[in-house]
Amino acid sequence: MNEFKSLCYLLAITLACVSITSCEQDTRMAQDKVPIAKHVIFIGLDGWGSYSISKANIPTIKQLMAEGSYTLEKRTVLPSSSAVNWASMFMGAGPELHGYTQWGSQTPELPSREVNQHGIFPTIFQLLHDARPKAEIGCLYDWDGIKYLIDTLAVNYHAQSPDYNKFPEGLRDMTIKYIKEKKPHLLAVCFDNPDHVGHEHGHDTPEYYAKLSELDEYIAQILQAVKEAGIWDETIFIITSDHGGIGKGHGGITMREMQTPFIIQGKGIKKGLEFHESMMQYDVASTIAHIFALKQPQVWIGRPMIQVFE
Repeated sequence: MNEFKSLCYLLAITLACVSITSCEQDTRMAQDKVPIAKHVIFIGLDGWGSYSISKANIPTIKQLMAEGSYTLEKRTVLPSSSAVNWASMFMGAGPELHGYTQWGSQTPELPSREVNQHGIFPTIFQLLHDARPKAEIGCLYDWDGIKYLIDTLAVNYHAQSPDYNKFPEGLRDMTIKYIKEKKPHLLAVCFDNPDHVGHEHGHDTPEYYAKLSELDEYIAQILQAVKEAGIWDETIFIITSDHGGIGKGHGGITMREMQTPFIIQGKGIKKGLEFHESMMQYDVASTIAHIFALKQPQVWIGRPMIQVFE
């Protein structure tokens, strides 16, 4: 009888421990689902290769690197061209799955492995919209090819800048106005330069670096707009690119074409971390999903860069 009581006592203790452990796991899972920040400002510079960082006069970007985390080894999907890589950044998967395979793809050349309720491969914009219908989501761009890759039915606002050859500051001004007026939860801003200068004058040229310096000033003004909007303390910034370049072109398999910077700074981000773990374009969408505590679709293959978070 005493042995039976002892067994019952041990069983009760074991069940209690299991219950406590389960509760602790549930609590951790609940905590994991809390967003890291309320706002993400994504700034993409088309045609910006990692090789340029050491030579460029870009104090704002380099300050973000020092105050946040970064890698200079993020790789493009192939070909190392625009639409296929913007799509991969927004869609959490490569061209084999989302189907956009060329520099100027407007619709998938391959059937998308999966489509959402809007008839397009799942995007980070759609994930956030579905999870939080009241979230303010926007996308502003120079190149109109971007609008085919973002799922426009999932964003509150999207717009192309005026002719950036005549009005290079146009996208900057649109971005500042939108941030101050709407305080977006997710905003993607896609500058067509330095790609245009790379094609006209060449990558790794004085003209190319002059354009990077100009864009760095625009980024500084966008950061100031976030401060003036009163959302700075709840914002994470991502600065990155779709591809680099060599000579006056891109699309090939050289590291100058394929390696692009990924810089992340803001709330909950480690400071002064240069990381070297493998990162691909589709990991950008996954990292944004992690910030917002969103569940990835099964069809996504991206991985969040969890090492950058405190």
